[in-house]
Amino acid sequence: MKRKRHGAEEIVQKLRSAEKALSEGKTIPEACKQLAISEQTYHRWKKRYGGLRKDEAKRFKELEKENSRLKKIVADLTLDNDMLKDLARGNF
Repeated sequence: MKRKRHGAEEIVQKLRSAEKALSEGKTIPEACKQLAISEQTYHRWKKRYGGLRKDEAKRFKELEKENSRLKKIVADLTLDNDMLKDLARGNF
């Protein structure tokens, strides 16, 4: 079965739909089945995006992406720095 990637806005919208279904008396498995997601996915999304609005979720995703990019840059610079220190010491 092909996995589908959901956008942050879509996740927030599905969580709101699930909350509405739960308030109408449905169980979590019934709400998940209606949304075509697993219970595990529902709980993971609820933990991560539980109280966010659509615009906040989008900004959250952008910040995560930028954070991972910056971590990669720091790792690359650290490797370059270590290489230069080894060359300066003559350990090549």
